Amino acid sequence: METVIVERSGGVVTLTLNRSEKKNAINGVMWRELIEVFDEVADSADDRVLVITGAGDGFCSGADLTDAGNTDELRGGVGASVRQMRVVGRAALRLHELPKPTIAAVNGVAAGAGCNLALGCDLIVASDRARFTEIFSKRGLSVDFGGSWVLPRLVGLHKAKELVYLAEIIDAAEAERIGIVNRVVPHDELDKNVAELAGRLAALPPIQLSVSKRLLNQSFSVSMADALEFEDIAQALNFSSADTAEAMAAFVQKRDPKFTGE
Repeated sequence: METVIVERSGGVVTLTLNRSEKKNAINGVMWRELIEVFDEVADSADDRVLVITGAGDGFCSGADLTDAGNTDELRGGVGASVRQMRVVGRAALRLHELPKPTIAAVNGVAAGAGCNLALGCDLIVASDRARFTEIFSKRGLSVDFGGSWVLPRLVGLHKAKELVYLAEIIDAAEAERIGIVNRVVPHDELDKNVAELAGRLAALPPIQLSVSKRLLNQSFSVSMADALEFEDIAQALNFSSADTAEAMAAFVQKRDPKFTGE
């Protein structure tokens, strides 16, 4: 990998955006490497949790608008622009549909596509030095990387419009207050807190977490009756799995369960 670092330990995959000299701005190579990593994690039985963070003192400052791999395509006519933006959209969709829990460990600025990369994760743990901004309008752009879909679901439509229109920078405390961030922790304790949370998720039954993630993700686009039907089918399947049997046995035997993903 040229622009990211991938590390694995105990079922946890840590993906570090590694362009610290650019505040981890995403260039053309990184878009494709993100897709590659998302696909690898989705297909690996050993990978149970994905953590995304940034090298240095920033999470991700968005798309690198100085990178020829981004801008040449975007300025090369409508067809070339659409092709390039479909790569961006593909990365966002791969993250959204990844059937494993995802955590954004936001250690600094998260701007534009970098902000929506964090929002696209299932959970966000932010350093008290983190900052968030939907910077697009100040760059003459409209919101992308799934922000138009994710942001209103997190903060409501009117607040989402305010954040997108004005492109103001909000700190970690305000992000937590409005529902963007799950937890804010002291900067020096970010890695420790994320590692503990990721370890807890990695120890849970992977198939059942994956199903719950899918049920929650689709909840805004289905009726209550459909949601109940999907829940019923999923729960019936769970009772035929080895992990559910293990959970029941562990409960009776008063011990911690050991889940295998079967």
